[in-house]
Amino acid sequence: MIVQRTKMPVQETTLRGGPGTLFMTDLTGGNGPCKNCRLISDVRIPPGAGIGKHQHLNETEYYIILEGSGIVMDNGKEVRVSAGDCVITGHGSEHSIFNDQKTDLRLIAVIITHGAA
Repeated sequence: MIVQRTKMPVQETTLRGGPGTLFMTDLTGGNGPCKNCRLISDVRIPPGAGIGKHQHLNETEYYIILEGSGIVMDNGKEVRVSAGDCVITGHGSEHSIFNDQKTDLRLIAVIITHGAA
């Protein structure tokens, strides 16, 4: 299956109590990810916006940073991330991300659920 960018829905949203508005593009084109994959999205975080602190249970989330730079809270530790970095948040861990720069922060978010396929 090939999903062309023009067929991918974009959602304007806030997430997990984070500041500002984000733009999430469903890379599956609304077809839904595979069985053990809960989310595959291209996320654009404008300056001053972010995803609030949240925990992952029975799943692992990956943020693959494509453009820009921002601050990730990784289990209480503040870390600057930039293009090329990958943030991995596994079962029982918590994280948040905030764009403290003057340009957009863009990432791919993938959530893989744990359990039988």
